[in-house]
Amino acid sequence: MPDEIRKTHLKKQLTDPFGRHISYLRLSVTDRCDLRCTYCMAENMTFLPKKDILSLEEMVTLCDAFIQRGVKRIRLTGGEPLVRKGIDWLLPQLGDRLQAGLLEELTLTTNGTQLTKFAPLLYQSGVRRINVSLDSLNPDLFARITRRNQLEDVLKGIQAAKDAGLQVKINTVAQKGVNDQELSDIFNWCMREGLDLTLIETMPMGDVSGSREDTYFPLSDVVDTLKTNFTIEPTTYRTGGPARYYSVAGTEQKLGLITPLSRNFCDGCNRVRITCTGRIYMCLGQDDHVDLMQAMRSDSSGESLDNLLDTAMGLKPKGHDFSMKNGKMTGKVSRHMSHTGG
Repeated sequence: MPDEIRKTHLKKQLTDPFGRHISYLRLSVTDRCDLRCTYCMAENMTFLPKKDILSLEEMVTLCDAFIQRGVKRIRLTGGEPLVRKGIDWLLPQLGDRLQAGLLEELTLTTNGTQLTKFAPLLYQSGVRRINVSLDSLNPDLFARITRRNQLEDVLKGIQAAKDAGLQVKINTVAQKGVNDQELSDIFNWCMREGLDLTLIETMPMGDVSGSREDTYFPLSDVVDTLKTNFTIEPTTYRTGGPARYYSVAGTEQKLGLITPLSRNFCDGCNRVRITCTGRIYMCLGQDDHVDLMQAMRSDSSGESLDNLLDTAMGLKPKGHDFSMKNGKMTGKVSRHMSHTGG
């Protein structure tokens, strides 16, 4: 199949109304997860039936359609992508596209619980770096945030990823009154372990327990605290995602900040997200979407799918509407992050 894609490559590149070329696809392969993080999911989630989820073959078809339109980087997300049945088939399929030069990078965001099993396959499939979500190194707090007692599994998974040759970046959602007092410890641990760290502000997504305003923690406060013990300087380094990166003197590690509320990161957005149901969301913080599943299942030529990608580009906004005003979050969307894909 990679040879067939190469013969038709390159169709007109996907471009939004603001002239931004879309080169980065985040594909959610499942809405399921083996954790229940309080800021991401409700405690009693209702997951989708199999018939409403894209098959793995359909996901490959979608990826090929995006590759033909100029996408060079694909990140697999969820839910937890490594709990998707058949992920051990999907990874080598996309790895073939990488080996053929049709993709520049294949990456993955995971909670780490399944990495002891899948880290070698990830490396064999061409994945070279992954993001691992980890909000606490304290077993009790980890269990409270995730509603599961699996910190040891995650830490073993991170080590397995490193042993397999994967570069690991830790993603930590900073929450006031939850883990804000531990952020310096997490940072120090990452520096010792040779791991990059990206801190993320909580976002007003989904119906979850507790008030988002109560746990909002502006990341500028974190940087000020870390600067008391480290020399941290802004850099021009970018990975294609929304984070702004800082160098840490005396280490090879980087500190990233994702600040949807305190500092909008949308100007250079080159991303779209596909849910496991085949919906394309042009913006994490907007509800506009286009349903690609029906087109895929009704048109074997792929023409309808191609036309819908153009329609989707026309709907991509300049940015999200998340903000903090007078102590209140605005721009809330009802979708859970686990549904949209991290």
